[in-house]
Amino acid sequence: MSGLRVLVTGAAGLVGAEVAVRLANEGHTVLALVHTRSEIVRNDGRVVRTVPIGRSGPGLVSCVAGDVTKPMLGLTTERYEDLAGGLDRVVHAAATTDFGRRWETYESLNVDGTRNVVRLAAERSVPLVHVSTAYVCGERTGRVLEDELDVGQRFGTGYERSKFLAEQEVRAAAANGLPAAVVRPSMIVGTQTSGEIRDFKNMYVVLKLFTQGRVRSVPGFYDALLDLVPVDYVAALICQVVNRFPEAEGRTFHAVGASPHTLLDVSNALAEYPMFQVPHYVSPSSFDAGALPPDERVYYRRIIAMYESFFRRRARFDDTNAARLAPWRPTATGVEYLRTLLDHCVRVGYLGRPESGIGEVLRLAGRTR
Repeated sequence: MSGLRVLVTGAAGLVGAEVAVRLANEGHTVLALVHTRSEIVRNDGRVVRTVPIGRSGPGLVSCVAGDVTKPMLGLTTERYEDLAGGLDRVVHAAATTDFGRRWETYESLNVDGTRNVVRLAAERSVPLVHVSTAYVCGERTGRVLEDELDVGQRFGTGYERSKFLAEQEVRAAAANGLPAAVVRPSMIVGTQTSGEIRDFKNMYVVLKLFTQGRVRSVPGFYDALLDLVPVDYVAALICQVVNRFPEAEGRTFHAVGASPHTLLDVSNALAEYPMFQVPHYVSPSSFDAGALPPDERVYYRRIIAMYESFFRRRARFDDTNAARLAPWRPTATGVEYLRTLLDHCVRVGYLGRPESGIGEVLRLAGRTR
């Protein structure tokens, strides 16, 4: 296949950066839309070499500053035409994945941002690869199929609801003729072989509080399921959808791990590390946050409460479509893979080193897109 001209939104993000570099390495011309970050940094910390958009070409990444929340992506008319002209694919990865944001932020970035990117793709009839989340399923239990979206589910976070609404925007455009495909990652964690991860966010912040003993009691079930997917697999699957779009068009792909982990798996893995504390799970029906010690209550209400619903979910994601298209599949499972992830966190000093207080934990959690 000859090189494509691909626009990647959210190219400074964890997944967007990996997708942009992989596509360039495959010989495609990559136009990388970024917002507040001026550099594109790979998962391993390497800064990506970029060129001005006027010098773009096969195997190169051009960095363009823009804003998906604004019409024409916040670009001048001339720059917008330069960006949109001759596109072969659009990969929409721009979003906020932080929990605990105000709804207006989710609506602006994840819903309106998607609407603006869909408009660009529809105007030019450019195939769109939309990066969503497997957790558009909300708090469903049991098997979740790739082609399902609205089944009356309840959402545990504003993030999930915003990504659900964003997918509805994509589906509506597809019904009107836009060529589109959707990739839904589950909980993105470190690479399969080394556990390396660029951004310690979301569940990593929860792990930090658990291992330090800042939060000792959590409402949840030991058989609740966490689906952890390696970041390198997510990026590889998205690139495969780009490259094989005629096969992927009209389909949704769950980018998920080899097998979900139970909270018991997590506890067993943490127990292998003498310096880690292991949380105790309490039935949600009998959990009382008000009875927690004062310091623990603060951590629970400021951070853990945002993730609480994940500690009682039992969803299993079908990935039939992804299995047919993926260049490779995750194989690491159970405590062994958790150990790989934890070992990396210890090796780089993220876990095993106490922080001064909740302000520092919140700072490390990050508020970027």
